Amino acid sequence: MHTRRFSAIAFAAVLVATSVALAQTPQRTTATYEDWVLRCENQDSGKLCEIVQMTQVQGNPNPVSQVAIGKPNKTEPLKVAFQVPVNVWLPTGIRLVVDDKDPGIAAAFKRCIGAACLADTDLKDDALKKLRAQHENGKLLFKDATQKDVALPVSFKGFVAAFDAMTKQ
Repeated sequence: MHTRRFSAIAFAAVLVATSVALAQTPQRTTATYEDWVLRCENQDSGKLCEIVQMTQVQGNPNPVSQVAIGKPNKTEPLKVAFQVPVNVWLPTGIRLVVDDKDPGIAAAFKRCIGAACLADTDLKDDALKKLRAQHENGKLLFKDATQKDVALPVSFKGFVAAFDAMTKQ
């Protein structure tokens, strides 16, 4: 009987130690690489990561725009997602360009929720290679609801380091 009591106590101690260790494992982590942030989240299917750049107006905590690159899950291709304010002309979509001669990465708006409109598309290898080689600022191009052109800056400082760190996760 004494042995059973010890086994039950030992088992309970192992459970407590395991649950404490699990509670200490971060579910979400971030790391900053100059102007890009690597965000990772532990899920039942494994760790999913993305790199993100936000454009903000000083004094306003809400982003004006976001560019995110990652995989929705391990079996899908790499995607680039865009978030901009709701005051957009939806039919023209959005483009990420690295210079004025670049046709860019184009995406159609898929939905607007709350204060943001969202677009995404697959990120092809040739487009990724162009982003990795970029040293100057690029632009997010779209039209506002009155069909006026809007250009928001996108920095590529830290892009390569953030992307490489994401692929190692």
